[in-house]
Amino acid sequence: MGVLVVTGGSRGIGAAICGLAATRGWDVVVNYSGDPAPAEEVAERVRSHGAQALAHRADVSDEQQVSGLFSAAAELGPLVGLVNNAGITGNTPGRLDEQSVETVRRVLDVNVTGVFLCCREAVRRLSTRYGGPGGAIVNVSSTASRNGSSGEWVHYAASKAAVNTLSLGLAREVADEGIRVNVVSPGLVETGLHAAAGMPDRLDRISAAVPLKRAGQPEEIAAAVLWMLSPEASFTVGAVLEVGGGR
Repeated sequence: MGVLVVTGGSRGIGAAICGLAATRGWDVVVNYSGDPAPAEEVAERVRSHGAQALAHRADVSDEQQVSGLFSAAAELGPLVGLVNNAGITGNTPGRLDEQSVETVRRVLDVNVTGVFLCCREAVRRLSTRYGGPGGAIVNVSSTASRNGSSGEWVHYAASKAAVNTLSLGLAREVADEGIRVNVVSPGLVETGLHAAAGMPDRLDRISAAVPLKRAGQPEEIAAAVLWMLSPEASFTVGAVLEVGGGR
């Protein structure tokens, strides 16, 4: 298939995307920003499926580090796909008027500027306008972009709404340059995000509001992302696919 860069690929949804991509024939660059051990574990899982893998540390909000990420990806071969999965909530749930400006700025830097920077680097490599082969970009959003996440992470929800709009505009810019841009928007998913934010009971508390009466699994989100990357989605451009159990 070619080389796929997955930001935030060391844990949760990102790790599931990397693992499933390997079974579909992708070589994978596992991006991470903190502890290298989980990223290396994911890379080993990718290799166990016979694919190439590289774990690369980069803060997606930093322009130079993003450039380095894509330069490192070239070591595996030509880039064909990008999944912008890296994202943070700020880990401080509460009302908007309780949030610090530092928290909000950091969330916007990672969740919005990070997507912009990675998309820009990918377009410069994939677009036929620059002599590239074409490819696919999938940006991971959240159903919070629609429901607002009031009382918890309004700033996070706003950042994900920005991802949706960025994706739609970019999709229309580059569709005739061989690049398909789409969004997968997960709902409540069983990852470590909730406990890290100091709400280990959040899954149990909110699951009752999901029509399926459960949280999703990272692998269910990964399946949607891999479909968006695949030739089966060849006529899908600028779409936002919600994978949220009906909530």
